[in-house]
Amino acid sequence: MKKASILMIIGPLFLLGLYVFPLWNIMLGAPQYPEPLGMNIFIDGIKGVSEFDIQNIDGLNHYIGMRTLRFFEKVSYTWFMGWFVLMSILGVLGMYDFNAWMVDYGTNLDPNAIMKLTNPDGTPVSYKPPLFGHVKMLNFDVTSLPSTGAWLMFAGMMMTIIAFFVGKRSWQPKSKASAVRPIKVKTNDK
Repeated sequence: MKKASILMIIGPLFLLGLYVFPLWNIMLGAPQYPEPLGMNIFIDGIKGVSEFDIQNIDGLNHYIGMRTLRFFEKVSYTWFMGWFVLMSILGVLGMYDFNAWMVDYGTNLDPNAIMKLTNPDGTPVSYKPPLFGHVKMLNFDVTSLPSTGAWLMFAGMMMTIIAFFVGKRSWQPKSKASAVRPIKVKTNDK
C-alpha cells in the first residue's frame, strides 16, 4: 500500500479520539476552592473534571444569572487537499461557533439574578471564558485550552496534509527518461 494511502487511512482514525477524549478543558480556580473547578467539553456533552464540578459551577452561575450548563448536541490528490481545506474551514467555523456560544452564555444573564455586578462604566460584567489562555474573572482564575481530543484532531489533519505531499511526490516522474512515452501504432490502410 502506498504511503499516502496509509496516512490517509490513519489520519482520520485520530478523529475517533474525539469520542473518548475531551475536545476542550476549562478550569476555574479561586481562593475558596483549593481544588479548581473544571469542565471537560466532549463532542457529545460537558462533564466535570471532578464529581461535583458541574453542580458547583451551575450553583455559582445561578447567583450571577447564567443558565445551567446543558449537555449540548452539535455536530485525485486534489481530493486530499480539498479534505484538508474542508476540515480546516469546519474547524475554524466550529471554533467561531464555540466562541459565540461562550459569549452568549457569559453575557445573556437573568435580569432577576441574585447578584448584579457592573463594570466601572455601568455595563454588566461579562463572564465569558477566554477561547484560549487565562483570564481573571472577579476572584476566579479561568484557563481555557484545547484538550486531548483537539490535539488528536490536529494530528489527523496534519497526517492528511502530509499524505497529500507524499502522494503528490510519488506520482511525479523522477526524470524525463522515466516518463511514459506514447506508443506508435501502425495500421494497415488499404
